[in-house]
Amino acid sequence: MIKWQAALVAGWIGGSASAAVAGPLPAETPGAAQEASRLDKLPPVTAGQAGRVDRSGRKVKGRASFYAAHFSHRKMADGRRLNPNANVAASKTLPLGSVAKVTNLENGKTATVRIEDRGPYVGGRVVDLAPGVADQLDIKQKGVAPVEVKPITLPRPDGTVELGAGAADASPEQVRQAVEMSQELSGTKPTGVAER
Repeated sequence: MIKWQAALVAGWIGGSASAAVAGPLPAETPGAAQEASRLDKLPPVTAGQAGRVDRSGRKVKGRASFYAAHFSHRKMADGRRLNPNANVAASKTLPLGSVAKVTNLENGKTATVRIEDRGPYVGGRVVDLAPGVADQLDIKQKGVAPVEVKPITLPRPDGTVELGAGAADASPEQVRQAVEMSQELSGTKPTGVAER
């Protein structure tokens, strides 16, 4: 085999192998659902540092808290105001506009949230929930609870939306809605939606 052909084959094999472990894939890409399943099987990542966005799509375990009443209707990081009854949350590391499934590990209750704010800024906590979500997960009485956060979708700076570990156990309809929500929150028009 000629040297350039060997280099081409080696580059193709290496590129394919690195693509297989690169992380989340755009939602419309063939194989995105399989990649979400692979991400879901990986162990959780540790809670990251504030200001360091994690686009890996992997689940994270830690503690959840909820917004105090005096935060109601204050502006969040994305510019919207906090509706205490909406399914919104703050994350230190997930991209703003992500949609994630939060599971209370003490009782198994789950809720789907939109990441619209930054925080919590307390060590070991991975998500701050709107009071309505805290009610859904039975967290309000204790104030904090161990949770698992699995991103379903993660918006990219280029306007595409990738699937995360949470897409592995979501229905096709839930994934479609999460993709549209992430596109809406990140300011890109959802695919397949006619202009008005």
